Amino acid sequence: MRANYQVNATTQFRVLSDDQIEEIFHSALDVLERVGTRVYGEEGLALLREAGCLVSDTDLVRIPSWLVKDALNTAPERIVVAGRDRSKRIILEKDKIYFGTGSDCPSLIDPYTDEVRKYTYEDTYNAARVSDALPHIDFHMSLGLTSGVPVLTYDRHQFLAMMQGTGKPLVITTVDKEGLADQYRMACEVLGGPEEFAKAPLFVVYIEPSSPLSNSVEAVEKILYAAEMGIPAIYTPCTMCGATAPVTLAGGMVQCLAECLVGVVLAQLKRRGAAVIIGGVQSAIDMATSILSYGAPEMVLLSAAMTDVAKWLRLPMFSTAGCSDAKVLDQQAAIEAAMSVTVAALSGANLIHDVGYLESGLLGSFDMLVMSNEVIGMAKRILSGVTVTPETLAVDVIERVGPGGHYLTEEHTRQHFRSELWFPTLMDRQMRRGWEASGGKTMAERVRAKVKDILEHHQPLPIPADVEARLREIVAQADERHKRVSAAKAPGGVSPLRYLSSTCA
Repeated sequence: MRANYQVNATTQFRVLSDDQIEEIFHSALDVLERVGTRVYGEEGLALLREAGCLVSDTDLVRIPSWLVKDALNTAPERIVVAGRDRSKRIILEKDKIYFGTGSDCPSLIDPYTDEVRKYTYEDTYNAARVSDALPHIDFHMSLGLTSGVPVLTYDRHQFLAMMQGTGKPLVITTVDKEGLADQYRMACEVLGGPEEFAKAPLFVVYIEPSSPLSNSVEAVEKILYAAEMGIPAIYTPCTMCGATAPVTLAGGMVQCLAECLVGVVLAQLKRRGAAVIIGGVQSAIDMATSILSYGAPEMVLLSAAMTDVAKWLRLPMFSTAGCSDAKVLDQQAAIEAAMSVTVAALSGANLIHDVGYLESGLLGSFDMLVMSNEVIGMAKRILSGVTVTPETLAVDVIERVGPGGHYLTEEHTRQHFRSELWFPTLMDRQMRRGWEASGGKTMAERVRAKVKDILEHHQPLPIPADVEARLREIVAQADERHKRVSAAKAPGGVSPLRYLSSTCA
């Protein structure tokens, strides 16, 4: 027996020290107390006012630090989500990592024609099927924004397509509280009732405040409804350092954290113990193009740093990886995906989303999703580290083989090579002659072949016909309720597309 022997069961990685985290946290508290945040919606304002916040006539709310700390004490640090296939479970707790797609890209690359076009209902279904078939994709977001359906009820159609395509846990978006309520009803139909949903929710809802420091009526109503019904909620901004947040990374983190904490407070005021996930998409504005960069090193760094903060606060973390600013599956896409996936895995973030994004979040790509699945497998092997035991040290084996021998026929090799070595499914390790003999395919060609194979052969767990009929009825009822809304105008005279873009998060 050895005393004081320390083991690193996995690789170790960290961006911020505890002291740095504490500075960021206290600065966020200072922002909420001194600067405040705008909160729209009567119920949210009433809850905050009754809890002791200062609320102005312009809906500016100053939240005292003691109230934030009280909310953090009751927000759970562990959340369990299970898919339609109840064996597909993700447990969101410290340092447990899960990868999934992003949502609502307006366009996709057609895997058969390479045409860039809008998503259809079938594409949303197929995106879910691709996720369902990939072993390292643990949860699914829509990847695309479903077109060809009523604008103000697109979310119900999208949710149905996602459930048809995969049995894995889901992260959803929704137009408003009513859309969230309909999707909750649909999930309860699939699971067999609210009690089954409460045991392990089928989905998490993504809700986005408006940076800087503003919370729309739709966002507030959704977080309160989610808290009331026991729906886990992601409440995270999408900040652009230098545009909608300070250009300094620390300043951007302070604002991002303050915006996340508003959601935590609202949820706990509605129902103590409500599940909230923080984090978000933090990156820099590219000063040359004005885009929010999905491939920037600052995004990778900020995601990992915010993961340190989330773990310190004992809250689950929503992170980003497997995405790129590239327009096609090329070397840039591979570099940016590999970098972000590896750092996100090392950071210990929980829900790591946006796998499959190209063109800075505007373009969904089945190719990018499939390639990133391979990258995630590599990252997980790196993350598992080196196991050091008498068996793996293999001194007796080295002695038996001796100088000049080989290990190919050793029983020790046979017993351990499958667990010690990672086996690629897309990477090519042949010598040139073998590679040429097998067709000389590039990585992009191998990826596309796998995408087509999944689309042509993979069948997800079916939804029983009677249940699917009830789901379609809920969607039809939602469409009927909104049929009087003009096809050209949304509430308040705003065009439907603009209204949708402002409320779906």
